Amino acid sequence: MTGRHRPTSPRPYGLLACMAAGALLVTGCGAFPGATGGSREPVTVMTWAPAGVAGPDAVNMAGMTAMARAYARWANGNGGLDGHELRVVTCDEEDTSIGAGNCARRAVKEKAVAVVGSYSRHGTAFMPPLEAAGIPYIGGYGASDEEFSSYTSYPVNGGQPALLAGNARQLARGCERVSVVRPDTLGGDGQAWLLRTGLTEAGRPAPADIRAAESATSYDGAAGAALQAAGAADGCVTAVLGKRTETFFDSFRRLEPSHGGGRVRISSVLGSVDQPLIDSTGGRNSPFEGAYITGWYPDAGDARWNTMRNVIREHAFGDNRIDPDDTGAQTTWIAYTVLKEIVEAVDSPRITAWKLTSALNGGTPADTGGLTPVLHWSFKDVLGSSAYPRIVNTRVTFQVVRDGRLVADRKGFMDVSKTLSDASAKS
Repeated sequence: MTGRHRPTSPRPYGLLACMAAGALLVTGCGAFPGATGGSREPVTVMTWAPAGVAGPDAVNMAGMTAMARAYARWANGNGGLDGHELRVVTCDEEDTSIGAGNCARRAVKEKAVAVVGSYSRHGTAFMPPLEAAGIPYIGGYGASDEEFSSYTSYPVNGGQPALLAGNARQLARGCERVSVVRPDTLGGDGQAWLLRTGLTEAGRPAPADIRAAESATSYDGAAGAALQAAGAADGCVTAVLGKRTETFFDSFRRLEPSHGGGRVRISSVLGSVDQPLIDSTGGRNSPFEGAYITGWYPDAGDARWNTMRNVIREHAFGDNRIDPDDTGAQTTWIAYTVLKEIVEAVDSPRITAWKLTSALNGGTPADTGGLTPVLHWSFKDVLGSSAYPRIVNTRVTFQVVRDGRLVADRKGFMDVSKTLSDASAKS
């Protein structure tokens, strides 16, 4: 933070009218509150995510682009980013490599100085255009490997690797035997290895490795094998199957009553199970009641999310695509918080991609209000392992489903840097 006074005077009528017309975010409108004599140029960024994609395995993260727009309205109504109007361009990534590449090329065309708080599984398509243009990718969701290897990526969480390493440590606290149900793919092999590394580091036996088809409509066979391997009392089954995790636990619950010998605890990670899924499957009567869940951030009821919730309430205009309990919207909020911190640290009349990248690479800290550790991306700050060289946030949270809500299972963050490094070295 620069410590300078941020103008907080009411917005002029012209700006309100412009917002009502829907033009504020991309095109800008007249004088900007907080800018000194127009001396500070607008800052243009892009946020992309798939929206409206059809199909059983479709990924729809429209709440992330909607969160970006709400953030811009809030920021611009309070002086912008260090006096710069924030212009947000959004793009439907369509959950395809073509869509991801098109969004990246549009970011270059729009002269975006950063891509912020976005989601894509297609890093091989979107990262090369950003690298060629020198545009930093700040706070992606963590859905592609390139986010943790590209020199132009600045992740705010540890992605699925950190969640899996953390899930192993969470399971080790209360499970004598663990069954891991994961996709029968090369990526699934990596998942199993991370869980095995974390459990054995904690002095637990290696988990039973249950492979499952990614696109199955029933998982009775995998569920039966997982139950048998986990045993009964003090046994746990963890499943990381993305959108198919719900399908697996449907099969699991149908078989469990006939298993006998006591209740087996279930587990997963955020992204495969989240609060919206728990709500849609019955809340406190959900099959996920009592489940261990590993996340990146504090639970959704934590007071540290209050500012984000207020912004959604006051600036999203009832946009029901934004769920404050959704990890995607939370990641976008954190990414824009980082952008604000870095822009203020640069403190320049004109913000460029090069200036942001220089500040990020120089280790400029970004305080996210306790939602993550203070983040910085200098050479000495990154994990530097061969598999995950760009990870800087190796902290996760332990949560549990209680009375239909994800709540803290353990206070504070758990650092899984050792597990990530060991798994990378031994793989």
